[in-house]
Amino acid sequence: MTLLALVPTRRQAARTLAGAASMGVTASYSVILLAVSVTLTAMGPRARAAAVSQMSTNLHNLTRGHLGTLIGSAFVNDSDSIYFWLPGLVCLLALGEIIWRGKGLLLTFAVGHIGATLIVAAGLLAAVRTGSLPSSIARASDVGMSYGAVCVLGALTASIPARWRSVWVGWWLGVALPAAAGMDFTAIGHVLALLLGIGLSFRLSSIATWTPTHAALLLVGVTFGYLVLAGPSVVAPVWGAAGAVLAARVCTDVRSHRRVGGQTRTLAGNQ
Repeated sequence: MTLLALVPTRRQAARTLAGAASMGVTASYSVILLAVSVTLTAMGPRARAAAVSQMSTNLHNLTRGHLGTLIGSAFVNDSDSIYFWLPGLVCLLALGEIIWRGKGLLLTFAVGHIGATLIVAAGLLAAVRTGSLPSSIARASDVGMSYGAVCVLGALTASIPARWRSVWVGWWLGVALPAAAGMDFTAIGHVLALLLGIGLSFRLSSIATWTPTHAALLLVGVTFGYLVLAGPSVVAPVWGAAGAVLAARVCTDVRSHRRVGGQTRTLAGNQ
């Protein structure tokens, strides 16, 4: 009886190990983030400040050919708050890796992290050269994983059931855009990363059937994504709800127009 009782436990352990092995990208990235943060914290504020300065994807570094910052910046954070946000990031990335596998997750994260960074840098460079922004912004700190994470969030769009997809997109744009309206370049980068992810989502695989595990990872992941985009803002939910309602209305109008247009073409053909 004892041996028989152990069989399900062993099988369950095997499934758990197999599941962990299938999320190697998420696990590896999380361990590296944690190790880098713990090391910088142990070395003190000066070491962290130096790492942030060297790894920032700001104009000062990029225009001097320090392109390695486009990768290195994803592993450095300007604070030691990793213990607070890492669980949410892990859930978001794990869901992405379950859907797209490791290569798909890497591609999505890279498109958001590098793509949004370069677009923002081009805009900042133009603004500095035209005098719209002070030259001091060239040395602004710009490190972290937020662009990549937000792109992963946007890339989940195609996996959202079709009837809720417009609400999903409208909500996230409503949450993200108000912060970008204040000309905060990081917030603008988040909007760009979100749009890149939404566009990329329809070229990636998607979930056909949502399981409780998928739903749980999504719940924690979107909570993390919301905090990245809106922080402690009290008006973000209002803007998000407005965006969701507007997007749903536009989607309904478009469908009605297509239906009426199709009926008109059918009648014309019958005549």
